[in-house]
Formats: sequence, structure tokens, C-alpha cells
Amino acid sequence: MLTLLTNLPRDVLIKQLQDGLVLLVLGMGFVFIFLAILVLVTKLMSRVCSKIAPAPQPKAKTVAPSAASIARPAAGNVSKDAEIAAAIAAAYSKSRN
Repeated sequence: MLTLLTNLPRDVLIKQLQDGLVLLVLGMGFVFIFLAILVLVTKLMSRVCSKIAPAPQPKAKTVAPSAASIARPAAGNVSKDAEIAAAIAAAYSKSRN
């Protein structure tokens, strides 16, 4: 390939390089413009969709009693580590059944 380029006359080689640069700039320009339009259209569609069908509002969470709170002794002086250990033990025994 390099031997072919060196055999070309200087003016033909310069013309081919210029044509290549023009194609490079045009190709990259079209891709950039297309991607910019794509981003704008995506943002516009996101706004339109959020106006047409807004996201549902989260409902208030109902807290179910956890295994740690069920296994808590009446004294109430249980450390956090003991509560976590009780929850792990309850979850493990439930998963084994």
C-alpha cells in the first residue's frame, strides 16, 4: 500500500488526502449532529411522557413486625447485635423450611 502512495504524483496524493479529510469531517459532523438531535428528542419525549402519564406517587409504607421485634424479650435491653443475630437466625430457619 505504501509503495502505491509513493508512486503517485504529488498533486494527486494531496488531492486524495484533501478528499479524505473532507469525508472525515463530513462523516463525523453528521454523526455528531445525529447524536445531538437524538439526545434532544429523547429529552423532549421524556417531558411529554411525564406530562401525559406522571409517575405514581409512592404510598405510605406499612411496617410489618420483623423477626427481631417478635423475638425481642420483654426486658428491652437487647443490643443491636443481638437483634441482628435473631433476624439472621429467623431468616435462615425460614429459608430452610
